[in-house]
Amino acid sequence: MKIALISPKGPLYRHRGGIFGKSLRYQPLTLPTLAALVPDELGAETEIYDEGAEEIPGDLRADIVGMTVITGNAPRAYALSDEMRARGMAVVLGGPHVTLLPEEAARHADAVCVGYAEDAWPELLRDYASGKMRRLYRQADDFTLERALPRPRRELMQPKRYLTQAVFEAGRSCVHDCEFCTAPAAWGSRFYKKDIRQIIDDMRRVGQRRVIFIDLNLISDIRYATELFTAMIPLNVEWFGLSTVLIAHEPELMELMARSGCKGLLLGFETLARDSLGDMSKDFNSSVDYAKLVRDLHSLGISIQGCFVFGSDHDTADVFDRTVKYAIDLGIDLPRFSIMTPFPGTAVYRRLEAEGRILTRNWELYDGQHVVFRPLNMTAHELASLHEKAWRQVYSIKGMARRLRNAGNFSALKLSVNMGYRFYAQNLHRYYTCDIPI
Repeated sequence: MKIALISPKGPLYRHRGGIFGKSLRYQPLTLPTLAALVPDELGAETEIYDEGAEEIPGDLRADIVGMTVITGNAPRAYALSDEMRARGMAVVLGGPHVTLLPEEAARHADAVCVGYAEDAWPELLRDYASGKMRRLYRQADDFTLERALPRPRRELMQPKRYLTQAVFEAGRSCVHDCEFCTAPAAWGSRFYKKDIRQIIDDMRRVGQRRVIFIDLNLISDIRYATELFTAMIPLNVEWFGLSTVLIAHEPELMELMARSGCKGLLLGFETLARDSLGDMSKDFNSSVDYAKLVRDLHSLGISIQGCFVFGSDHDTADVFDRTVKYAIDLGIDLPRFSIMTPFPGTAVYRRLEAEGRILTRNWELYDGQHVVFRPLNMTAHELASLHEKAWRQVYSIKGMARRLRNAGNFSALKLSVNMGYRFYAQNLHRYYTCDIPI
C-alpha cells in the first residue's frame, strides 16, 4: 500500500520564500504524526507533501491520499481531492475544517475523519486494506493522549525547507471557550495532555537547542505545566510557545518558564476595548495589567509576540492608531494584527450569520487578513485599509526602533524577525505568514 499525506497550500502561504531563501515557518507536526500512526502490519510506504513549502508532483500516484484541511485551504484541498479521485486514488479528508463541516468535506472525499485522528486514522487504514472503508470516522469517545504514542516521523520531511524541525506538542485544545476560536467549536474545552516522559524523550532524540511548542495554551493545566517545565530544565533548551495572559497571575510559574528555557511567548492581548473582551467571551483578560505583564516577562528574558484583533463590534476607526501606539509604548517585541474572522462552526460565525452580516463563504479569504463580514462601526473597506496601515506603522523603521528600544534585551534574532515581518507588513496583498518564532 502506498500512502500520500498532503497539507494543501492556502492563503497563509500564497507565495513561498519572500525575502529569505526558505519559507519562514517551522515544520508542521500533523503530517509526521499521521505517518507515525500508520499500522506497521500494513507494510505501507508513506510519503509527505507540504504544499506550502514544495510542489506536489504532477505524476503523484498513491493508493490512498490523506489531507489535513484548515478553513483557508479548504478550496485547494477540495480541488486536489477531486482531481486525485478522478485519477483513481482514494482520498481521506480530516482536520479542523472537516471536523466543523463534515458534510461539506464529504462531497469531495471517499472518507472523512472528524476530531482527533489517533484512533480513527489507523482504524480507517485497516478498513481500507480489507476493502471495508466507511465514509465517516470519528474521534473515539474515550479519546486520551495519556498513553504510549509513536514519535512523529519527522524524517519524512526535508529539514532544509523549514526554520526548524524541533516542533513539539504537550497538550491539545484549551480550557477556555472564546467566541472566535475554532478549538472549542471543533473539539470542546477539555484539555488533553500527553505523557511528559514521552515529550522529554522525544525532545532528547530530536536534539535541537531551539524548540517550539504548538499547544494553543501551555498553561491550561497549571499543575501539568509546572511538571513539564521542571522536567525541561536539564535539557538546556530555548523554547517558544503560546499562553494566555493569565500567566500574569502565576509569577512562580512564569519564573519556572524562564528557568526551563522559555525565550518567547505568543500572547492574545486581542483588543484595547474592554467591552470587546466580553463579546469574545474573553473577560478573563480584563483581570490582567498588560503593561506589568510585559515588564515582568521582559525582566525574565522572555520576548512577546502580542496578538491583536480588529473588527469587533466596539471597534471604531481610532482603535488602529491607539493599538499601534500601545504596542510601541509597551515594547511588544513582535506585534501581530489580524481581522476578526468568523470561522464556520464558531460562536461568532453563528452570531454574525443570524444577523445577516456574513459577506462571503469563500473559505480561502478566511485567513485573518481579509474582511469576510460587515463591521458595525466602519465599512469593510475601512477595516481592511486601516488594518493594513496599522501593520505598516508598527513595522516602520521608526516604529520598530522605538518598540525594540522600549522592549530592551536587544538581539540579532529579534531584529531579523522584525525585518521579516516588516517585509510582509508592506506586502500583505502578496504575502502572509505567522509562524516565525520570536
